[in-house]
Amino acid sequence: MNTNEASMSPLDRIVVILDNALATLAGQPVQSVGNDPAEHVQQGNLTDVEREEAARLMRVNHVGEICAQALYQGQSLTARNEAVRCAFLQAAREENDHLFWCDNRIKALGGKKSFLNPFWYGGAFVMGALAGLAGDSANLSFAVETERQVEGHLSQHIDRLPRADRKSRTVLEQMRKDEQRHARTARRAGGSTLPLTVRFLMRTAGRVMTNTAYHL
Repeated sequence: MNTNEASMSPLDRIVVILDNALATLAGQPVQSVGNDPAEHVQQGNLTDVEREEAARLMRVNHVGEICAQALYQGQSLTARNEAVRCAFLQAAREENDHLFWCDNRIKALGGKKSFLNPFWYGGAFVMGALAGLAGDSANLSFAVETERQVEGHLSQHIDRLPRADRKSRTVLEQMRKDEQRHARTARRAGGSTLPLTVRFLMRTAGRVMTNTAYHL
């Protein structure tokens, strides 16, 4: 993604999205905006059980960032307003940093990433593209609700992490701040509250993803 994004043809955008998908699923996220917040944090001692729990939780968060990449790419592809498209692409850049940070933590904890990542990416991309096809207002409202639910999910994981895993906690706290900002940006751009049925379906899909990714 660069300063020429606004002048890209639809085909060019599809090529960029495919390149992003391949890099994401190949486990080669590119840090593009911010430094890893855990880099200089003093880590505590973890037992084997605590290390495994932390690794599982960070795998779930890594899957969440896989989905975030796919959602924003799908939403940007079908967004009708150029300013809205650029906002989604900027959010995707920052979510890419989150992916990088989660990947670092999984490796440091000796964990494994979900082997269902291609499935998560594909499903989230379709959801994002459909949100965009529903119009920019619906697209932005979907982003607001997504970020609201992700913020709640991150808060739960911060509470569940072993107390000694200060590095993972620092990463999740920074991610939560970024998600709050993304939600505010989408709301200011025209996002509103989605119907209760849609919010329920989104929460249900999120539970399926988190419960599955915790084990797989």
